[in-house]
Amino acid sequence: MGSIVLVVRLVLADVRRHKAQAAMLLLAVTVATSTMALGLSLRGVSDALYEQTRAATAGPDVVALSGDAGPAETSALASLADAPEVVAHHGPYRVVYADLTTRDSTSSPVVVHGFAETPGAVNRPLVTSGHWVRPGGTVLERGFATALGVGVGDHVTIAGRSYPVVGIAVTAATSIYPWAAQIGPGGGPSDYSGLAWMTRSDARTLASSQHLPVTLAMDLKLRDPAATEAFLDADRAPTVTNLRSWQFTAEQDTVILKNSQPILVVGSWLLSFLAITGVAALAAGRSVEQTRRAGLLKAVGAAPGLIATVLLTEYLALALAGDALGLMIARLTVPTIASPTASRIGDAAGPGGATVATATVLAVVVAVLSTLRPTLRAMRTATVTALTATARRPRHRPWLTALSALLPTPLLLGLRLTARRPGRAVLQACSTATTVIAIVALLTLYAQPTRGYGQDGSSTLPNLRDVHDRRLLLAVTVLLIALAVVNTITLTWTNAIEARANMAIARTLGATPGQISAGLSSAQLLPSLPGAVIGVPLGVGLLSLFAAGNPAEAPSSWLLGAVLTTLLATAALTALPARLAARRPVAQALSGETA
Repeated sequence: MGSIVLVVRLVLADVRRHKAQAAMLLLAVTVATSTMALGLSLRGVSDALYEQTRAATAGPDVVALSGDAGPAETSALASLADAPEVVAHHGPYRVVYADLTTRDSTSSPVVVHGFAETPGAVNRPLVTSGHWVRPGGTVLERGFATALGVGVGDHVTIAGRSYPVVGIAVTAATSIYPWAAQIGPGGGPSDYSGLAWMTRSDARTLASSQHLPVTLAMDLKLRDPAATEAFLDADRAPTVTNLRSWQFTAEQDTVILKNSQPILVVGSWLLSFLAITGVAALAAGRSVEQTRRAGLLKAVGAAPGLIATVLLTEYLALALAGDALGLMIARLTVPTIASPTASRIGDAAGPGGATVATATVLAVVVAVLSTLRPTLRAMRTATVTALTATARRPRHRPWLTALSALLPTPLLLGLRLTARRPGRAVLQACSTATTVIAIVALLTLYAQPTRGYGQDGSSTLPNLRDVHDRRLLLAVTVLLIALAVVNTITLTWTNAIEARANMAIARTLGATPGQISAGLSSAQLLPSLPGAVIGVPLGVGLLSLFAAGNPAEAPSSWLLGAVLTTLLATAALTALPARLAARRPVAQALSGETA
Protein backbone atom coordinates (compact mmCIF):
# COMPACT_ATOMS: atom_id res chain seq x y z
CA MET A 1 0.00 0.00 0.00
CA GLY A 2 2.92 2.35 0.69
CA SER A 3 4.16 2.03 -2.89
CA ILE A 4 0.67 2.58 -4.30
CA VAL A 5 0.13 5.71 -2.21
CA LEU A 6 3.55 7.00 -3.26
CA VAL A 7 2.80 6.45 -6.94
CA VAL A 8 -0.59 8.15 -6.66
CA ARG A 9 0.86 11.17 -4.87
CA LEU A 10 3.70 11.57 -7.34
CA VAL A 11 1.32 11.28 -10.29
CA LEU A 12 -1.15 13.81 -8.87
CA ALA A 13 1.65 16.25 -8.10
CA ASP A 14 3.00 15.98 -11.64
CA VAL A 15 -0.46 16.46 -13.18
CA ARG A 16 -0.96 19.62 -11.09
CA ARG A 17 2.39 20.97 -12.30
CA HIS A 18 1.62 20.23 -15.97
CA LYS A 19 -2.10 20.93 -16.37
CA ALA A 20 -1.84 21.93 -20.03
CA GLN A 21 -0.05 18.70 -21.01
CA ALA A 22 -2.57 16.63 -19.06
CA ALA A 23 -5.47 18.40 -20.75
CA MET A 24 -3.94 17.79 -24.17
CA LEU A 25 -3.53 14.06 -23.58
CA LEU A 26 -7.06 13.84 -22.18
CA LEU A 27 -8.48 15.67 -25.21
CA ALA A 28 -6.54 13.61 -27.75
CA VAL A 29 -7.55 10.25 -26.28
CA THR A 30 -11.16 11.34 -25.79
CA VAL A 31 -11.73 12.32 -29.42
CA ALA A 32 -9.91 9.24 -30.73
CA THR A 33 -11.76 6.70 -28.57
CA SER A 34 -15.17 8.33 -28.99
CA THR A 35 -14.79 8.33 -32.78
CA MET A 36 -13.72 4.70 -32.85
CA ALA A 37 -16.51 3.64 -30.49
CA LEU A 38 -19.07 5.40 -32.68
CA GLY A 39 -17.77 3.71 -35.81
CA LEU A 40 -17.78 0.25 -34.29
CA SER A 41 -21.24 0.66 -32.74
CA LEU A 42 -23.23 1.83 -35.77
CA ARG A 43 -24.19 -1.54 -37.20
CA GLY A 44 -25.33 -2.98 -33.89
CA VAL A 45 -27.36 0.12 -33.03
CA SER A 46 -29.11 0.09 -36.42
CA ASP A 47 -30.08 -3.56 -35.93
CA ALA A 48 -31.32 -2.84 -32.41
CA LEU A 49 -33.53 0.03 -33.58
CA TYR A 50 -35.04 -2.18 -36.28
CA GLU A 51 -35.73 -4.97 -33.78
CA GLN A 52 -37.47 -2.57 -31.40
CA THR A 53 -39.57 -1.10 -34.21
CA ARG A 54 -40.44 -4.58 -35.44
CA ALA A 55 -41.56 -5.65 -31.98
CA ALA A 56 -43.66 -2.51 -31.47
CA THR A 57 -45.40 -2.78 -34.85
CA ALA A 58 -45.87 -6.57 -35.15
CA GLY A 59 -43.54 -6.51 -38.12
CA PRO A 60 -43.91 -9.34 -40.63
CA ASP A 61 -41.29 -12.04 -41.11
CA VAL A 62 -41.76 -11.99 -44.89
CA VAL A 63 -43.31 -9.43 -47.24
CA ALA A 64 -44.57 -10.86 -50.55
CA LEU A 65 -44.70 -8.41 -53.44
CA SER A 66 -46.38 -8.84 -56.80
CA GLY A 67 -45.64 -6.65 -59.79
CA ASP A 68 -49.29 -6.33 -60.86
CA ALA A 69 -52.74 -6.21 -59.29
CA GLY A 70 -54.79 -8.66 -61.35
CA PRO A 71 -56.88 -11.60 -60.13
CA ALA A 72 -54.04 -14.04 -60.77
CA GLU A 73 -51.66 -12.06 -58.57
CA THR A 74 -54.28 -11.73 -55.85
CA SER A 75 -54.91 -15.48 -55.86
CA ALA A 76 -51.17 -16.25 -55.84
CA LEU A 77 -50.56 -14.02 -52.85
CA ALA A 78 -53.56 -15.41 -50.98
CA SER A 79 -52.26 -18.94 -51.52
CA LEU A 80 -49.15 -18.08 -49.51
CA ALA A 81 -51.31 -17.81 -46.38
CA ASP A 82 -52.07 -21.54 -46.69
CA ALA A 83 -48.39 -22.54 -46.47
CA PRO A 84 -47.74 -24.69 -43.37
CA GLU A 85 -44.98 -22.34 -42.22
CA VAL A 86 -47.37 -19.32 -42.07
CA VAL A 87 -49.30 -18.74 -38.84
CA ALA A 88 -50.75 -15.28 -39.60
CA HIS A 89 -50.98 -12.85 -42.49
CA HIS A 90 -52.16 -9.41 -43.54
CA GLY A 91 -53.44 -8.64 -47.01
CA PRO A 92 -53.21 -8.77 -49.93
CA TYR A 93 -53.40 -4.98 -50.03
CA ARG A 94 -52.91 -2.36 -52.72
CA VAL A 95 -49.68 -0.42 -53.20
CA VAL A 96 -50.40 2.67 -55.30
CA TYR A 97 -47.54 4.61 -56.95
CA ALA A 98 -48.12 8.35 -57.04
CA ASP A 99 -46.54 11.78 -56.47
CA LEU A 100 -46.95 13.83 -53.32
CA THR A 101 -46.61 17.61 -53.07
CA THR A 102 -46.64 19.73 -49.93
CA ARG A 103 -47.95 23.29 -49.55
CA ASP A 104 -44.44 24.68 -50.09
CA SER A 105 -44.25 22.79 -53.42
CA THR A 106 -41.85 20.12 -52.20
CA SER A 107 -42.57 17.09 -54.38
CA SER A 108 -41.62 13.43 -53.94
CA PRO A 109 -42.63 9.99 -55.21
CA VAL A 110 -44.81 8.14 -52.71
CA VAL A 111 -46.32 4.67 -52.36
CA VAL A 112 -49.75 4.54 -50.78
CA HIS A 113 -50.74 1.39 -48.87
CA GLY A 114 -54.45 0.67 -48.60
CA PHE A 115 -55.09 -0.54 -45.02
CA ALA A 116 -58.12 -1.31 -42.89
CA GLU A 117 -59.22 1.24 -40.34
CA THR A 118 -58.58 -1.37 -37.64
CA PRO A 119 -55.03 -2.82 -37.94
CA GLY A 120 -54.73 -6.61 -38.05
CA ALA A 121 -52.47 -9.07 -36.24
CA VAL A 122 -49.51 -8.55 -38.58
CA ASN A 123 -47.99 -5.22 -39.65
CA ARG A 124 -49.69 -2.82 -37.25
CA PRO A 125 -48.02 0.57 -37.86
CA LEU A 126 -47.41 2.43 -34.62
CA VAL A 127 -48.96 5.90 -34.62
CA THR A 128 -46.52 8.35 -33.01
CA SER A 129 -48.67 11.44 -33.59
CA GLY A 130 -52.34 11.95 -34.42
CA HIS A 131 -54.45 8.87 -35.15
CA TRP A 132 -54.74 6.01 -37.65
CA VAL A 133 -56.29 6.24 -41.13
CA ARG A 134 -59.81 7.53 -41.58
CA PRO A 135 -61.83 8.10 -44.74
CA GLY A 136 -60.59 11.17 -46.59
CA GLY A 137 -57.27 11.42 -44.68
CA THR A 138 -53.78 10.02 -44.93
CA VAL A 139 -51.10 8.88 -42.47
CA LEU A 140 -47.45 9.54 -43.36
CA GLU A 141 -44.47 7.43 -42.38
CA ARG A 142 -42.46 9.34 -39.79
CA GLY A 143 -39.15 9.45 -41.67
CA PHE A 144 -40.94 10.71 -44.79
CA ALA A 145 -42.94 13.31 -42.84
CA THR A 146 -39.79 14.57 -41.12
CA ALA A 147 -38.01 15.01 -44.45
CA LEU A 148 -41.02 16.88 -45.87
CA GLY A 149 -41.40 19.01 -42.75
CA VAL A 150 -45.06 17.99 -42.51
CA GLY A 151 -47.04 17.28 -39.36
CA VAL A 152 -50.53 16.34 -38.26
CA GLY A 153 -53.09 18.88 -39.50
CA ASP A 154 -51.14 19.83 -42.64
CA HIS A 155 -52.47 19.07 -46.09
CA VAL A 156 -50.62 17.25 -48.85
CA THR A 157 -51.56 16.69 -52.48
CA ILE A 158 -51.33 13.12 -53.77
CA ALA A 159 -51.86 12.64 -57.50
CA GLY A 160 -53.66 15.98 -57.73
CA ARG A 161 -56.03 15.39 -54.78
CA SER A 162 -55.65 17.14 -51.40
CA TYR A 163 -55.63 15.08 -48.21
CA PRO A 164 -55.26 16.13 -44.58
CA VAL A 165 -52.46 14.45 -42.66
CA VAL A 166 -54.30 12.76 -39.80
CA GLY A 167 -51.37 10.88 -38.31
CA ILE A 168 -47.67 10.03 -38.33
CA ALA A 169 -46.61 6.39 -37.91
CA VAL A 170 -43.69 3.97 -38.16
CA THR A 171 -43.52 0.45 -39.55
CA ALA A 172 -41.00 -2.36 -39.87
CA ALA A 173 -42.65 -3.88 -42.95
CA THR A 174 -40.73 -1.59 -45.31
CA SER A 175 -37.23 -0.20 -45.31
CA ILE A 176 -36.49 3.21 -43.85
CA TYR A 177 -37.12 6.36 -45.85
CA PRO A 178 -36.43 6.72 -48.79
CA TRP A 179 -36.70 3.02 -49.73
CA ALA A 180 -40.36 2.44 -48.94
CA ALA A 181 -41.33 1.34 -52.47
CA GLN A 182 -39.32 -1.94 -52.32
CA ILE A 183 -40.23 -2.74 -55.96
CA GLY A 184 -41.50 -0.59 -58.81
CA PRO A 185 -44.58 -0.99 -61.01
CA GLY A 186 -44.51 -4.25 -62.93
CA GLY A 187 -41.94 -5.61 -60.52
CA GLY A 188 -39.23 -3.32 -61.92
CA PRO A 189 -36.73 -1.18 -60.05
CA SER A 190 -37.98 1.45 -57.63
CA ASP A 191 -36.98 5.05 -57.12
CA TYR A 192 -36.53 6.96 -53.87
CA SER A 193 -40.00 7.03 -52.32
CA GLY A 194 -41.85 7.88 -49.16
CA LEU A 195 -44.73 5.92 -47.61
CA ALA A 196 -48.32 6.93 -46.88
CA TRP A 197 -51.36 4.99 -45.70
CA MET A 198 -55.02 5.42 -46.64
CA THR A 199 -58.14 3.41 -46.12
CA ARG A 200 -58.70 0.62 -48.62
CA SER A 201 -61.53 2.46 -50.33
CA ASP A 202 -59.54 5.70 -50.59
CA ALA A 203 -56.53 3.88 -52.04
CA ARG A 204 -58.78 2.11 -54.57
CA THR A 205 -60.48 5.38 -55.53
CA LEU A 206 -57.13 7.17 -55.86
CA ALA A 207 -55.71 4.50 -58.16
CA SER A 208 -58.80 4.17 -60.38
CA SER A 209 -59.59 7.86 -60.75
CA GLN A 210 -56.04 8.83 -61.66
CA HIS A 211 -55.12 5.61 -63.52
CA LEU A 212 -52.06 5.12 -61.33
CA PRO A 213 -49.82 2.04 -61.31
CA VAL A 214 -50.83 -0.48 -58.66
CA THR A 215 -49.12 -3.56 -57.26
CA LEU A 216 -50.05 -5.91 -54.43
CA ALA A 217 -48.31 -6.85 -51.20
CA MET A 218 -48.92 -9.31 -48.41
CA ASP A 219 -47.38 -9.59 -44.95
CA LEU A 220 -46.65 -13.04 -43.52
CA LYS A 221 -45.89 -14.22 -39.98
CA LEU A 222 -43.94 -17.50 -39.89
CA ARG A 223 -44.00 -20.22 -37.28
CA ASP A 224 -40.21 -19.86 -36.99
CA PRO A 225 -39.02 -16.31 -37.78
CA ALA A 226 -35.44 -17.59 -38.12
CA ALA A 227 -36.47 -19.96 -40.93
CA THR A 228 -37.14 -17.27 -43.51
CA GLU A 229 -34.38 -18.50 -45.84
CA ALA A 230 -35.98 -21.93 -46.16
CA PHE A 231 -39.36 -20.32 -46.82
CA LEU A 232 -37.90 -18.05 -49.50
CA ASP A 233 -36.08 -20.95 -51.18
CA ALA A 234 -39.26 -23.03 -51.57
CA ASP A 235 -41.10 -22.99 -54.93
CA ARG A 236 -43.70 -20.24 -55.01
CA ALA A 237 -46.20 -18.93 -57.54
CA PRO A 238 -44.36 -17.31 -60.48
CA THR A 239 -46.51 -14.16 -60.25
CA VAL A 240 -45.04 -13.42 -56.80
CA THR A 241 -42.06 -11.43 -58.06
CA ASN A 242 -40.37 -10.68 -54.80
CA LEU A 243 -40.20 -12.10 -51.28
CA ARG A 244 -38.44 -9.96 -48.70
CA SER A 245 -37.42 -11.29 -45.31
CA TRP A 246 -37.15 -9.25 -42.16
CA GLN A 247 -33.39 -9.87 -42.23
CA PHE A 248 -33.22 -8.25 -45.66
CA THR A 249 -35.11 -5.21 -44.39
CA ALA A 250 -32.77 -4.87 -41.42
CA GLU A 251 -29.79 -5.11 -43.78
CA GLN A 252 -31.28 -2.46 -46.05
CA ASP A 253 -31.52 -0.08 -43.10
CA THR A 254 -27.72 -0.08 -42.84
CA VAL A 255 -27.27 1.06 -46.46
CA ILE A 256 -27.63 4.65 -45.31
CA LEU A 257 -24.65 4.01 -42.99
CA LYS A 258 -22.51 2.38 -45.68
CA ASN A 259 -19.84 5.08 -45.55
CA SER A 260 -20.38 6.24 -41.97
CA GLN A 261 -18.51 3.39 -40.30
CA PRO A 262 -15.39 3.68 -42.50
CA ILE A 263 -15.35 7.45 -42.01
CA LEU A 264 -15.44 7.11 -38.23
CA VAL A 265 -13.10 4.12 -37.93
CA VAL A 266 -10.46 5.48 -40.31
CA GLY A 267 -10.92 8.89 -38.72
CA SER A 268 -10.20 7.37 -35.32
CA TRP A 269 -6.97 5.89 -36.70
CA LEU A 270 -5.89 9.31 -37.95
CA LEU A 271 -6.90 10.94 -34.67
CA SER A 272 -4.96 8.30 -32.75
CA PHE A 273 -1.90 8.95 -34.88
CA LEU A 274 -2.13 12.68 -34.18
CA ALA A 275 -2.63 11.94 -30.50
CA ILE A 276 0.54 9.83 -30.45
CA THR A 277 2.40 12.57 -32.32
CA GLY A 278 1.35 15.31 -29.94
CA VAL A 279 1.90 13.37 -26.73
CA ALA A 280 5.25 12.10 -28.00
CA ALA A 281 6.31 15.71 -28.58
CA LEU A 282 5.27 16.59 -25.03
CA ALA A 283 7.09 13.59 -23.61
CA ALA A 284 10.22 14.44 -25.58
CA GLY A 285 10.09 18.01 -24.34
CA ARG A 286 9.92 16.77 -20.77
CA SER A 287 12.60 14.09 -21.19
CA VAL A 288 15.24 16.04 -19.27
CA GLU A 289 12.81 16.67 -16.42
CA GLN A 290 11.72 13.03 -16.37
CA THR A 291 15.31 11.83 -16.41
CA ARG A 292 16.16 14.06 -13.45
CA ARG A 293 13.04 12.82 -11.69
CA ALA A 294 14.11 9.22 -12.25
CA GLY A 295 17.54 10.10 -10.83
CA LEU A 296 15.95 11.48 -7.66
CA LEU A 297 13.89 8.32 -7.22
CA LYS A 298 16.98 6.18 -7.72
CA ALA A 299 18.89 8.26 -5.20
CA VAL A 300 16.31 7.54 -2.49
CA GLY A 301 16.33 3.80 -3.24
CA ALA A 302 13.48 3.31 -5.68
CA ALA A 303 13.64 0.14 -7.78
CA PRO A 304 13.47 0.31 -11.60
CA GLY A 305 9.95 -1.17 -11.57
CA LEU A 306 8.68 1.58 -9.27
CA ILE A 307 10.33 4.25 -11.40
CA ALA A 308 8.73 2.89 -14.57
CA THR A 309 5.37 2.72 -12.81
CA VAL A 310 5.58 6.34 -11.69
CA LEU A 311 6.58 7.62 -15.12
CA LEU A 312 4.00 5.60 -17.05
CA THR A 313 1.06 5.76 -14.63
CA GLU A 314 0.43 9.45 -15.24
CA TYR A 315 -0.06 8.94 -18.96
CA LEU A 316 -1.96 5.68 -18.55
CA ALA A 317 -4.31 7.20 -15.98
CA LEU A 318 -5.06 10.19 -18.20
CA ALA A 319 -5.50 7.92 -21.22
CA LEU A 320 -7.98 5.71 -19.35
CA ALA A 321 -9.86 8.80 -18.15
CA GLY A 322 -10.02 10.01 -21.74
CA ASP A 323 -11.20 6.55 -22.80
CA ALA A 324 -14.05 6.63 -20.27
CA LEU A 325 -15.03 10.13 -21.36
CA GLY A 326 -14.89 9.12 -25.03
CA LEU A 327 -17.12 6.09 -24.45
CA MET A 328 -19.61 8.29 -22.60
CA ILE A 329 -19.70 10.73 -25.52
CA ALA A 330 -20.19 7.82 -27.92
CA ARG A 331 -23.07 6.52 -25.82
CA LEU A 332 -24.82 9.90 -25.93
CA THR A 333 -24.31 10.61 -29.63
CA VAL A 334 -24.71 7.17 -31.22
CA PRO A 335 -28.56 7.32 -31.50
CA THR A 336 -28.39 10.39 -33.73
CA ILE A 337 -25.56 9.10 -35.91
CA ALA A 338 -26.95 5.56 -36.25
CA SER A 339 -30.41 6.76 -37.32
CA PRO A 340 -30.23 9.64 -39.83
CA THR A 341 -33.94 9.22 -40.58
CA ALA A 342 -36.86 9.14 -38.14
CA SER A 343 -38.18 5.85 -39.51
CA ARG A 344 -37.24 3.75 -36.49
CA ILE A 345 -38.06 3.99 -32.79
CA GLY A 346 -36.45 2.69 -29.63
CA ASP A 347 -33.48 3.32 -27.39
CA ALA A 348 -30.01 2.82 -28.82
CA ALA A 349 -27.77 0.79 -26.58
CA GLY A 350 -24.28 2.04 -25.88
CA PRO A 351 -21.05 0.54 -27.20
CA GLY A 352 -20.83 -3.21 -26.63
CA GLY A 353 -18.18 -5.09 -24.71
CA ALA A 354 -15.97 -5.65 -27.76
CA THR A 355 -16.15 -1.97 -28.66
CA VAL A 356 -15.28 -0.90 -25.11
CA ALA A 357 -12.31 -3.28 -25.10
CA THR A 358 -11.08 -2.04 -28.48
CA ALA A 359 -11.35 1.62 -27.46
CA THR A 360 -9.53 0.91 -24.19
CA VAL A 361 -6.72 -0.88 -26.01
CA LEU A 362 -6.45 2.13 -28.32
CA ALA A 363 -6.15 4.51 -25.36
CA VAL A 364 -3.45 2.36 -23.74
CA VAL A 365 -1.53 2.09 -27.04
CA VAL A 366 -1.59 5.88 -27.43
CA ALA A 367 -0.20 6.37 -23.93
CA VAL A 368 2.46 3.65 -24.15
CA LEU A 369 3.75 4.48 -27.63
CA SER A 370 3.96 8.16 -26.73
CA THR A 371 5.96 7.75 -23.54
CA LEU A 372 7.77 4.42 -23.71
CA ARG A 373 10.99 5.73 -25.23
CA PRO A 374 11.50 8.66 -22.79
CA THR A 375 10.66 6.33 -19.90
CA LEU A 376 13.22 3.71 -20.96
CA ARG A 377 15.86 6.42 -21.45
CA ALA A 378 15.22 7.79 -17.96
CA MET A 379 15.45 4.32 -16.39
CA ARG A 380 18.69 3.47 -18.17
CA THR A 381 20.47 6.70 -17.23
CA ALA A 382 22.89 6.43 -14.31
CA THR A 383 21.85 8.18 -11.12
CA VAL A 384 24.59 10.81 -11.12
CA THR A 385 24.12 11.50 -14.81
CA ALA A 386 20.36 11.77 -14.36
CA LEU A 387 20.68 14.26 -11.50
CA THR A 388 22.89 16.51 -13.61
CA ALA A 389 21.00 15.91 -16.87
CA THR A 390 20.73 18.75 -19.35
CA ALA A 391 19.28 18.94 -22.80
CA ARG A 392 20.72 16.32 -25.11
CA ARG A 393 23.40 17.81 -27.29
CA PRO A 394 22.80 17.27 -31.00
CA ARG A 395 25.51 15.79 -33.15
CA HIS A 396 27.67 18.16 -35.16
CA ARG A 397 27.31 17.75 -38.92
CA PRO A 398 29.94 19.68 -40.95
CA TRP A 399 28.08 19.17 -44.23
CA LEU A 400 25.01 20.84 -42.77
CA THR A 401 27.06 23.79 -41.62
CA ALA A 402 28.56 24.27 -45.07
CA LEU A 403 25.17 23.97 -46.77
CA SER A 404 23.23 26.23 -44.45
CA ALA A 405 25.91 28.96 -44.50
CA LEU A 406 24.70 29.97 -47.98
CA LEU A 407 21.11 30.54 -46.84
CA PRO A 408 19.41 33.60 -45.34
CA THR A 409 19.60 33.72 -41.56
CA PRO A 410 16.00 32.54 -40.83
CA LEU A 411 16.32 29.57 -43.19
CA LEU A 412 19.79 28.81 -41.85
CA LEU A 413 18.49 28.63 -38.30
CA GLY A 414 15.39 26.69 -39.34
CA LEU A 415 17.35 24.13 -41.37
CA ARG A 416 19.79 23.53 -38.53
CA LEU A 417 16.99 23.10 -36.00
CA THR A 418 15.25 20.67 -38.33
CA ALA A 419 18.41 18.64 -38.97
CA ARG A 420 19.33 18.51 -35.27
CA ARG A 421 15.95 17.08 -34.36
CA PRO A 422 15.02 14.86 -37.32
CA GLY A 423 12.51 12.93 -35.21
CA ARG A 424 10.58 16.12 -34.49
CA ALA A 425 10.67 17.01 -38.18
CA VAL A 426 9.16 13.64 -39.06
CA LEU A 427 6.44 14.13 -36.44
CA GLN A 428 5.58 17.56 -37.85
CA ALA A 429 5.52 16.23 -41.42
CA CYS A 430 3.27 13.33 -40.43
CA SER A 431 0.95 15.62 -38.49
CA THR A 432 0.61 17.92 -41.49
CA ALA A 433 0.10 15.00 -43.89
CA THR A 434 -2.62 13.55 -41.67
CA THR A 435 -4.46 16.87 -41.59
CA VAL A 436 -4.21 17.34 -45.36
CA ILE A 437 -5.46 13.77 -45.92
CA ALA A 438 -8.68 14.59 -44.08
CA ILE A 439 -9.11 17.97 -45.79
CA VAL A 440 -8.55 16.50 -49.26
CA ALA A 441 -10.95 13.63 -48.54
CA LEU A 442 -13.57 16.16 -47.41
CA LEU A 443 -13.11 18.31 -50.52
CA THR A 444 -13.27 15.24 -52.77
CA LEU A 445 -16.47 14.08 -51.07
CA TYR A 446 -18.06 17.49 -51.60
CA ALA A 447 -17.09 17.31 -55.28
CA GLN A 448 -19.17 14.17 -55.83
CA PRO A 449 -22.50 14.68 -57.63
CA THR A 450 -25.56 13.86 -55.55
CA ARG A 451 -29.10 12.88 -56.46
CA GLY A 452 -31.81 14.23 -54.20
CA TYR A 453 -34.85 12.36 -52.92
CA GLY A 454 -37.32 14.75 -54.55
CA GLN A 455 -39.27 14.25 -57.74
CA ASP A 456 -36.94 13.26 -60.63
CA GLY A 457 -33.95 13.49 -58.30
CA SER A 458 -34.68 17.05 -57.22
CA SER A 459 -32.52 18.41 -54.41
CA THR A 460 -35.57 19.95 -52.69
CA LEU A 461 -35.42 16.77 -50.62
CA PRO A 462 -31.70 16.27 -49.91
CA ASN A 463 -29.96 12.92 -50.15
CA LEU A 464 -29.81 11.95 -46.49
CA ARG A 465 -26.93 9.51 -46.92
CA ASP A 466 -24.72 12.07 -48.65
CA VAL A 467 -25.62 14.75 -46.12
CA HIS A 468 -24.88 12.36 -43.26
CA ASP A 469 -21.53 11.32 -44.72
CA ARG A 470 -20.47 14.91 -45.32
CA ARG A 471 -21.38 15.97 -41.80
CA LEU A 472 -19.48 13.07 -40.27
CA LEU A 473 -16.38 13.67 -42.37
CA LEU A 474 -16.57 17.38 -41.60
CA ALA A 475 -16.73 16.65 -37.87
CA VAL A 476 -13.77 14.25 -38.08
CA THR A 477 -11.80 16.79 -40.11
CA VAL A 478 -12.48 19.55 -37.58
CA LEU A 479 -11.24 17.29 -34.77
CA LEU A 480 -8.12 16.43 -36.77
CA ILE A 481 -7.42 20.09 -37.45
CA ALA A 482 -7.87 20.92 -33.75
CA LEU A 483 -5.36 18.25 -32.72
CA ALA A 484 -2.97 19.32 -35.48
CA VAL A 485 -3.13 22.90 -34.24
CA VAL A 486 -2.25 21.78 -30.71
CA ASN A 487 0.54 19.58 -32.04
CA THR A 488 2.06 22.38 -34.12
CA ILE A 489 2.08 24.82 -31.20
CA THR A 490 3.51 22.12 -28.91
CA LEU A 491 6.29 21.17 -31.32
CA THR A 492 7.20 24.82 -31.91
CA TRP A 493 7.34 25.60 -28.19
CA THR A 494 9.34 22.42 -27.44
CA ASN A 495 11.87 23.27 -30.14
CA ALA A 496 12.11 26.83 -28.86
CA ILE A 497 12.77 25.70 -25.29
CA GLU A 498 15.41 23.18 -26.31
CA ALA A 499 17.11 25.56 -28.73
CA ARG A 500 17.08 28.63 -26.50
CA ALA A 501 20.83 28.44 -25.87
CA ASN A 502 21.61 28.09 -29.58
CA MET A 503 19.23 30.92 -30.40
CA ALA A 504 20.79 33.09 -27.69
CA ILE A 505 24.23 32.46 -29.19
CA ALA A 506 22.85 33.35 -32.64
CA ARG A 507 21.60 36.63 -31.22
CA THR A 508 25.02 37.43 -29.74
CA LEU A 509 26.39 36.92 -33.26
CA GLY A 510 23.99 39.49 -34.72
CA ALA A 511 20.68 37.69 -35.36
CA THR A 512 17.64 39.84 -34.60
CA PRO A 513 14.61 38.64 -32.60
CA GLY A 514 12.63 38.70 -35.84
CA GLN A 515 15.13 36.40 -37.54
CA ILE A 516 15.08 34.08 -34.54
CA SER A 517 11.28 33.98 -34.63
CA ALA A 518 11.29 33.33 -38.38
CA GLY A 519 13.89 30.61 -37.91
CA LEU A 520 11.76 28.80 -35.34
CA SER A 521 8.73 29.06 -37.63
CA SER A 522 10.67 27.81 -40.64
CA ALA A 523 11.80 24.80 -38.58
CA GLN A 524 8.12 23.77 -38.60
CA LEU A 525 7.39 24.87 -42.16
CA LEU A 526 10.25 22.94 -43.75
CA PRO A 527 8.89 19.49 -42.78
CA SER A 528 5.28 20.68 -43.22
CA LEU A 529 5.81 21.32 -46.94
CA PRO A 530 6.54 17.70 -47.95
CA GLY A 531 3.89 16.51 -45.50
CA ALA A 532 1.25 18.70 -47.15
CA VAL A 533 2.27 17.60 -50.64
CA ILE A 534 2.21 13.90 -49.73
CA GLY A 535 -1.16 14.29 -48.02
CA VAL A 536 -2.95 15.21 -51.28
CA PRO A 537 -2.59 11.86 -53.11
CA LEU A 538 -3.03 9.97 -49.85
CA GLY A 539 -6.33 11.76 -49.17
CA VAL A 540 -7.64 11.09 -52.69
CA GLY A 541 -6.58 7.45 -52.46
CA LEU A 542 -8.12 7.01 -49.02
CA LEU A 543 -11.53 8.25 -50.14
CA SER A 544 -11.40 6.17 -53.33
CA LEU A 545 -11.35 3.02 -51.18
CA PHE A 546 -14.91 3.75 -50.03
CA ALA A 547 -16.33 5.76 -52.95
CA ALA A 548 -18.48 4.38 -55.75
CA GLY A 549 -17.00 3.51 -59.12
CA ASN A 550 -15.62 6.38 -61.22
CA PRO A 551 -15.81 9.03 -58.49
CA ALA A 552 -15.49 12.67 -59.49
CA GLU A 553 -12.18 14.33 -58.73
CA ALA A 554 -11.96 17.52 -56.71
CA PRO A 555 -10.81 20.55 -58.74
CA SER A 556 -7.05 21.07 -58.69
CA SER A 557 -7.61 24.60 -57.41
CA TRP A 558 -9.33 23.17 -54.33
CA LEU A 559 -6.43 20.83 -53.61
CA LEU A 560 -3.82 23.52 -54.17
CA GLY A 561 -5.79 25.83 -51.91
CA ALA A 562 -5.88 23.17 -49.20
CA VAL A 563 -2.07 22.81 -49.33
CA LEU A 564 -1.43 26.56 -49.29
CA THR A 565 -3.97 27.16 -46.52
CA THR A 566 -2.38 24.44 -44.39
CA LEU A 567 1.08 25.94 -44.82
CA LEU A 568 -0.15 29.47 -44.08
CA ALA A 569 -1.98 28.22 -40.99
CA THR A 570 1.18 26.46 -39.83
CA ALA A 571 3.17 29.67 -40.24
CA ALA A 572 0.54 31.64 -38.31
CA LEU A 573 0.35 29.09 -35.51
CA THR A 574 4.12 28.97 -35.06
CA ALA A 575 4.51 32.74 -35.10
CA LEU A 576 3.28 33.43 -31.57
CA PRO A 577 5.24 30.79 -29.60
CA ALA A 578 8.30 31.50 -31.74
CA ARG A 579 7.98 35.22 -31.07
CA LEU A 580 7.60 34.68 -27.32
CA ALA A 581 10.66 32.45 -27.23
CA ALA A 582 12.71 34.91 -29.29
CA ARG A 583 11.98 37.78 -26.89
CA ARG A 584 13.67 36.09 -23.94
CA PRO A 585 16.80 38.05 -22.88
CA VAL A 586 20.09 36.56 -24.10
CA ALA A 587 21.78 36.72 -20.71
CA GLN A 588 18.88 34.95 -19.02
CA ALA A 589 18.87 32.19 -21.63
CA LEU A 590 22.61 31.58 -21.39
CA SER A 591 22.72 31.73 -17.59
CA GLY A 592 19.77 29.34 -17.36
CA GLU A 593 21.54 26.89 -19.62
CA THR A 594 24.79 26.94 -17.67
CA ALA A 595 23.21 26.91 -14.21
